[in-house]
Amino acid sequence: MALSPEQYRRRIVDNELDELMGGVRAIAIEGARAIGKTATATQRATTVFPLDRPAVRAVLEADPERIATAERPVLVDEWQLMRQTWDVVRRTVDARPGGGQFLLTGSASPGNPPTHTGAGRIVTLRMRPMTLAERGVGQATVSLSRLLGGTRPRLEGETSVRLEEYAREIVASGFPGLRGLSDRSLRAQLDGYVDRIIDHDFRDLGGVAVRNTAALRRWLDAYACAESSTASYEKVRDAATAGHADKPTKVTVLHWIDTLARLWVVDPLPAWSPQRNDLRRLMVSPKHHLVDPALAARLRGATVESMLGGEAAGPLGPREGTLLGSLFESLVTLNVRVYAQAAEARVGHFRTQNGDREVDLIVERADRRVVAFEVKLADTIVDDDVKHLVWLRDRLGGDLLDAIVVSTGAFAYRRADGIGVVPASLLGA
Repeated sequence: MALSPEQYRRRIVDNELDELMGGVRAIAIEGARAIGKTATATQRATTVFPLDRPAVRAVLEADPERIATAERPVLVDEWQLMRQTWDVVRRTVDARPGGGQFLLTGSASPGNPPTHTGAGRIVTLRMRPMTLAERGVGQATVSLSRLLGGTRPRLEGETSVRLEEYAREIVASGFPGLRGLSDRSLRAQLDGYVDRIIDHDFRDLGGVAVRNTAALRRWLDAYACAESSTASYEKVRDAATAGHADKPTKVTVLHWIDTLARLWVVDPLPAWSPQRNDLRRLMVSPKHHLVDPALAARLRGATVESMLGGEAAGPLGPREGTLLGSLFESLVTLNVRVYAQAAEARVGHFRTQNGDREVDLIVERADRRVVAFEVKLADTIVDDDVKHLVWLRDRLGGDLLDAIVVSTGAFAYRRADGIGVVPASLLGA
């Protein structure tokens, strides 16, 4: 059932869609299952073709040109289930001027892409789970877009959101349909999400069921242990197979990773590549992230109580040493990626090869100038927490637009050294 405008909770990506539909003829909204793509696209569509319904798909397979002649804007939902729809849309927009004609939503990237890429005709837009601002947690007073403006704005604002609420938001999930569920219902839904990936989505995407589902589940558990880290895939595989004889081959693991990426379930953060020669000796490995930190928490069996109790992150965990530390960084990373996309900026991470210097998030605008973020599970920020940001500022000079520590504290402010401190719930687009 479609949501009425009154029921629909507006997302940050809605602003992007509003801008694009004025001049772009077709937009493909991509992202993992259940993040709200269909609800968002339906708000703008006059005609909807839900291809996950066999009857609708059968009609369009017999007569795909129905898409071209339908009243516009047209939404083709789960378009990857019938790849020729991409080519129909591409041909149709060539013959008719005007923006906002077609929306395509997909929960997977097909292994065999359409005949034509759609370049110049179909623009792709990534959608992720809900940010803290979209969930209504806190009131954002610091704009990432303004930070990217390079004016080093005054940082103000106070929040009552504390560590326990951040922990609750990690397990509560940013999937819109899971908001407000009881704890048991939420756990059942997250378990079902993982089951669907393993038992159905792998087969639907590749045509072949997973032979060893137990091994894949163990690998996903190990990947969740690597959340917010740069652990090698070999290390993740070894952790997944400790004590088990059925160790998957490297080829099998690479197939799993590729499929999970095409399902947008794994969402690794790439390493940042600066232009400056004196910063070239950097680690190029991505940071591991699942699409929603709630999935990582559930795969780890983490609860609010266990995280607040200081449960260790394990041998694959990040330098903070706690599970809550790694998942809080993942939650902040999700937020920053959504805000950065709205500002037409890219996000990466920075780490030298020997690991002596590391900055959690680098947001880069088109001219390669950046805003750097450190994520700290702390309500009070001390000099040691900003040392890597100060080091990077000394190296980049004017190319560093701003430097911010994202904390769990109460106030947004600038330190005497110019480094900003912003509680996670006060950071917005």
